[in-house]
Amino acid sequence: MSYTLLSSPLQGFTDFRFRNAQNKIFGGIDTYYAPYIRLNGKMVIKSSYQRDLLPENNSELEVIPQIITNDADEFLFVSKYVQELGYKELNWNLGCPYPMVTKCGMGSGLISNTEKINQILHKVHNESDILVSMKMRLGYDTTEEILDVFPILEKYPIKNVAIHARIGKQLYKGGVHLDAFQACVDNTNLKLYYNGDITTVAKFKEMQERFPTIDHWMIGRGLIADPFLPSMIKNNSFEYPKNKMELFSAFHDTLYEGYSESLSGSTHILLKMHHLWEYFSVIFSNPHKVHKNIKKAKSIRNYEQTVKEIIKAG
Repeated sequence: MSYTLLSSPLQGFTDFRFRNAQNKIFGGIDTYYAPYIRLNGKMVIKSSYQRDLLPENNSELEVIPQIITNDADEFLFVSKYVQELGYKELNWNLGCPYPMVTKCGMGSGLISNTEKINQILHKVHNESDILVSMKMRLGYDTTEEILDVFPILEKYPIKNVAIHARIGKQLYKGGVHLDAFQACVDNTNLKLYYNGDITTVAKFKEMQERFPTIDHWMIGRGLIADPFLPSMIKNNSFEYPKNKMELFSAFHDTLYEGYSESLSGSTHILLKMHHLWEYFSVIFSNPHKVHKNIKKAKSIRNYEQTVKEIIKAG
C-alpha cells in the first residue's frame, strides 16, 4: 500500500529553517506541519509566526499551518490570515501536553470538553471555508476521552485526525497506547493518521503491520533526532548512506548559519543548538558523550571546534 510521511510540528524545533534544510539535504517528508500559532486573546500574529509561514520561506515545501486555541474568534482570525497567504487548510492542535497549555484548557487539555469543541467547529464551518484537520492525543487523563469526541467531529467535513497515541498527562514519557489507537480505528469513519514513536525503519514497518489500514504516518521527535529516517523509510533501507557524516555536517551547518543570522548574541545561538543536539546526539555511536561534550561548549569557538571533532569521529 502506498503511504504518505508527514512531519509532526514541534514548537521551537521544526520552523522553516529546519524544514527547508531537512527537505533539501535528506528529503522523504511529503508534508510538513508548521508549529502552532497561539494568540493568547490578542488578535495579532507574532512576527515569528509570520516569518515561519511566509510563502517565500516555504517555496519548496508542502506546509500546513497549525493553530492552538479554545476560542472560535481566534480560530476564524487565524483562518483568514493563513488563507490570505494562500493556505487552504488549518490544523487544530488538541495534542499539546505541556501544563502551561493544558491548564488554560487548550491542546490535550481541551479533549474532554466536547461542548466547546463542537461550538468552535460549528462557528468556524459556518463562517469560513477553510479546510480543518485535527492533531490530537488520545485524551488528557484517559485513552478513552477521544472516543467521545469522534461523534462531534463526524458532524463536520474534517479532513483528517492525526493521533499521537499517548495521553496528555504522559507528556512524552512511557510507551504509546497501540490498543487504544486501534479502538480509534474501530470506532470512527474519520480519516486517521498515526503519530508516536516512529524512530527507526524497523519501528515503522512494525506499525505498518499493526495498522494495515493507515496510510499517513507522522514523524515527530524521530525526525529531529534522525533526519535521515524518512528517506530511509522511503528507500526501504536499514543502512545509513556511506556519506552519512558529510550529509549531517551539511545539515548542521545550514541550520547553524541560519540561526546565527536570525538570533542575536552567542547565548541564544548556543542555546538553540544545544537543544537540537539533545536530539542529534542519538545518531552517533556514543550519544551520551556527544551530548555532554556539546553542553560543555560555552563559547561559539568551542562549540564549532567540538562539532568538528564529533563529526570527524563519526
